Amino acid sequence: MTTGMEMPEQPRSRRQTRAAILTHLLQSGGSFRPPLAKAVRLSEASLSRILFDLKAEGLIEEVRRPAPYVGGPTGLVSLDGSVAVAAFELTAQHLSVGVGGLSGELHYTERVKLPKTPTAESVGQAFREAMTLLRDWTRRRRITLSQIGVSIPGLGRLSISANPIIPCDVGRVGGMFDEMFAGVPLEITNSVVAHATFHRCRTENYPFSDTHLFVLVSHGVAGAWMDDPAKADALQAIELGHMVFEPEGPRCRCGHHGCVEAYASIPALAELLGVAEAELLQLGNEWVNTIPISSRVRQELRRRLFRLGLAIGNTLNVKPCGGVAISGWPSLLAADDRNAVVEGIDACLLGGRKLAQVSIAFVPPSTGNDPQAALAFAGFCLASRGGMPASSTEAA
Repeated sequence: MTTGMEMPEQPRSRRQTRAAILTHLLQSGGSFRPPLAKAVRLSEASLSRILFDLKAEGLIEEVRRPAPYVGGPTGLVSLDGSVAVAAFELTAQHLSVGVGGLSGELHYTERVKLPKTPTAESVGQAFREAMTLLRDWTRRRRITLSQIGVSIPGLGRLSISANPIIPCDVGRVGGMFDEMFAGVPLEITNSVVAHATFHRCRTENYPFSDTHLFVLVSHGVAGAWMDDPAKADALQAIELGHMVFEPEGPRCRCGHHGCVEAYASIPALAELLGVAEAELLQLGNEWVNTIPISSRVRQELRRRLFRLGLAIGNTLNVKPCGGVAISGWPSLLAADDRNAVVEGIDACLLGGRKLAQVSIAFVPPSTGNDPQAALAFAGFCLASRGGMPASSTEAA
């Protein structure tokens, strides 16, 4: 949250300045030079010099557009459509692979089906198959990839080799990428970070531009701190869903009992609604209009949403910030039901929402359109290193 006192500016390195320009273009979709210079805090002369380099490297393009006002600028700066990034997104049913541009357009996508009960071995095989498809497709078209982004549900600091949601040996998968795509920058992240990036870069009228908490309620329940995109640690996943509320409660996939995730995840929702998880997933966002909810089930649903709100409020007590964006199945519900989350936040947030000046917004679910989240993450990785080689070092 910004305060009235501005901290003195730290000098930015060339990489950081380029990152500020590219991440702004990624989020805005394009900008005329004067507002771009203002947004990234550069003089128009300094901006021109950097844009010259970025254009020469094929990272940006400038297209003539009618001036926004008489005598105004006519060159709209945007990311170059020829830059290709690849994405791999692991979900409960399949592994998606795709190639796209920095603006989200998808040029190629395939899905490799996972067995009903995946193992680290079968997930590894799916990755090898998807990588082979990608390598063959890019070779045939002579496409050079600038970045690969990989999204894995539940990936965390304690699950480098064993993943509690979908078994995945991340070290082994990383080795496969080194072997098949040597020299292509690779980033592997928790799926909440990929979905948070997707919303910030692709959701029209996304409600927050400064530091906020993003919460994804899907197969798991997870959070991500969203900070200034030009910062090195702009995105940080947090294990919000494993806050234990009832040690005698239902067993969670993490091995504990009574975690918020054991009440609010999609598998828990399916059980509460009395439908098979596969059926719920098949219905996608339409489940909310298709599955009848009795008053008893609705009451329990609100109790669970209230508990989710408590978990979010507790997180804000530990690390305050000015906004919370909630995505996933709760976003599909009517305002009366969703309000239980807001009440839960209010019930435990120190000072309550008003005093803490916290804004809460529900954003549409982004699950089911894979590999778009991983693709947005790949574009963000490229932009946040200023489009420079991942290995290059420089003086500030």
